[in-house]
Amino acid sequence: MSTKRTLVLALVLSAGVSLLHGQTMQEHTHAKAALSTELQLTVDGKTSTITLADLAAMPQKTVKVHNEHTKKDETYTGVALSDLLAKYGFAVGPSTDRAMLRSYIAAEGTDKYWVLYSTTEVESSEHDAEVIVATGVDGGSLGDDGQLKLVASADKKPQRWVRNLTAIRLVKVSE
Repeated sequence: MSTKRTLVLALVLSAGVSLLHGQTMQEHTHAKAALSTELQLTVDGKTSTITLADLAAMPQKTVKVHNEHTKKDETYTGVALSDLLAKYGFAVGPSTDRAMLRSYIAAEGTDKYWVLYSTTEVESSEHDAEVIVATGVDGGSLGDDGQLKLVASADKKPQRWVRNLTAIRLVKVSE
């Protein structure tokens, strides 16, 4: 083995050993992003602008989660995504069962980070976990996470949570 390859292998192995012993190369951080102030919700091709006042007027849910990034238990308050979808055009019932099974939700933050959920994952009649559009955490504001944050109670890691939430689209997949 060449000296160059040996050196590269040694560096890779030493980095791996450091990680195994709980030493991280860099703590989890987020780049600064524009703070979210409203939500663009698109259902059946119709986009509605949802404000904090609109969300405050709807029934509120509270979810308790463990945030693996911060290593803390957190309590979020906001509106169930299923309630928001129902109010703005996608109420679940016998006529929408098939559409729900063949659709997904795309959620995006101001930093262009986006995630997907199947529609059944956010519907309480189909799934035990809660997915909410949070407006507060631990009795206060969301801070650097903006005014809106998508939080899923069943996810073991917050990698599908969206900070500074700015857009949600319900997309139906046709056959």
